[in-house]
Amino acid sequence: MPAFPDAAREAVADTRLRGNLAHATGTIRERRAAAVAELDDWDALRESGKQIKDHVLANLGHYLRRLEEKVTEAGGTVHWARDAAEANRIVADLVKATGESEVVKVKSMATQETGLNEALAEEGIAAYETDLAELIVQLGHDRPSHILVPAIHRNRSDIRDIFRREMPDAPEGLTDAPADLAEAARRHLRAKFLSAKVAVSGVNFAVADTGTLVVLESEGNGRMCLTLPETLISVMGVEKIVPSMRDLEVFLQLLPRSSTAERMNPYTSTWTGVHPGDGPRDFHLVLLDNGRTETLADEVGRQALRCIRCSACLNVCPVYERAGGHAYGSPYPGPIGAILSPQIRGIGSDVDASLPYASSLCGACFEACPVAIDIPEVLVHLRARAVEDGPRHPVERAAMTAAGWTLRSPARLALAQRLASASRRIVAPRGRIRRLPGPLNAWTETRDAPAPPAESFRAWWARTDGGRTEPRAPEDGTDDGTDGRTEEGQ
Repeated sequence: MPAFPDAAREAVADTRLRGNLAHATGTIRERRAAAVAELDDWDALRESGKQIKDHVLANLGHYLRRLEEKVTEAGGTVHWARDAAEANRIVADLVKATGESEVVKVKSMATQETGLNEALAEEGIAAYETDLAELIVQLGHDRPSHILVPAIHRNRSDIRDIFRREMPDAPEGLTDAPADLAEAARRHLRAKFLSAKVAVSGVNFAVADTGTLVVLESEGNGRMCLTLPETLISVMGVEKIVPSMRDLEVFLQLLPRSSTAERMNPYTSTWTGVHPGDGPRDFHLVLLDNGRTETLADEVGRQALRCIRCSACLNVCPVYERAGGHAYGSPYPGPIGAILSPQIRGIGSDVDASLPYASSLCGACFEACPVAIDIPEVLVHLRARAVEDGPRHPVERAAMTAAGWTLRSPARLALAQRLASASRRIVAPRGRIRRLPGPLNAWTETRDAPAPPAESFRAWWARTDGGRTEPRAPEDGTDDGTDGRTEEGQ
């Protein structure tokens, strides 16, 4: 997978992709803003969500033990997975123990993160996605490009062609009408729901006080997967805990409005262990770490673990709207992916080292986030880590060394300022530095810079005694030849 700048360059050149993304994100963005505006106490809800998440993260060990105790009391079995490979191994072994070779799945970011479908396929187990958008992505041999709307990059004609080509029971003459496409998917999935003996799900929230798991979805496929099969295996990141049902209430208001712009989620399924004659007979919960403990140890970066996967930050991000989700090379695209993936995967690869730079730092993501994750702050923090940990260009290293040597001495700094002022007619003949020579040209390829001032602040202060001896500027607005700008502000 190429680094973000290279992948984004190709995506931005795809005008059809940009059109699909602009239409979809623009529509979701407007609806969400209207849904949020209906609540006078939205800011208070947002602050409550932030505080609950921070409290859980500060006491994560306690709440995880509490959750394990309650799930076990209710008849479930809890498994602990240190990384993606261990989680996939646990799930594969559980499926094999049932004697089945097929599973149905509820949309799950955790299992996308671990690459569960591919791991199960290597074990001879077929995993069938039942969320409509995930089904489109799976049949199209594609990758999700949005957390909430994985097939956001596809339009109706794309989906019709995929169904005709990959869905064996697609009706003859299938059109691209939304109702026809939905009906074809419904008939295709119904047979899977009724025959499946094992289901795999993610988890939106886990209530520590009761051992209750919660899944929110919009199509009813989750309800089918969570109730019909004999065995249910749920995979969740360790940060998905809330302490009590009262805390859950806050997120059941924040998540629907932030994700699908709905006042109330269409299908909210909750279950606690197993009950004879009602739902699965066997329930397993896999608690996934996979880099979250290291993320929790980072005082700035840990706020990414507050994320409730609403994708509101994607829909307001100007970079995501133009580049799309595939350019991020991660199951978590957009602004949240740019801070989450480099932390749970590390910044050792070119892709992960480039993600903190996939932002204009405009701050729209922070304003939209329902749990107040300061994404720009974490991006800047991760950029610093990427520079410290990653390879550095020799020119950059030499420039930083020279800057450090200069700034350590007032005399050397004063000399450098005089040289810069003297060079302003050469490097910026028209008032701006538009092109630097040699390797320095990389800086001016996408930006220019103001010319060095004719006189440094230090020199001006010494010459005018802090401005006390400087003649006052004329009050009649006489043109002084600077086009209304100071040298420093140009």
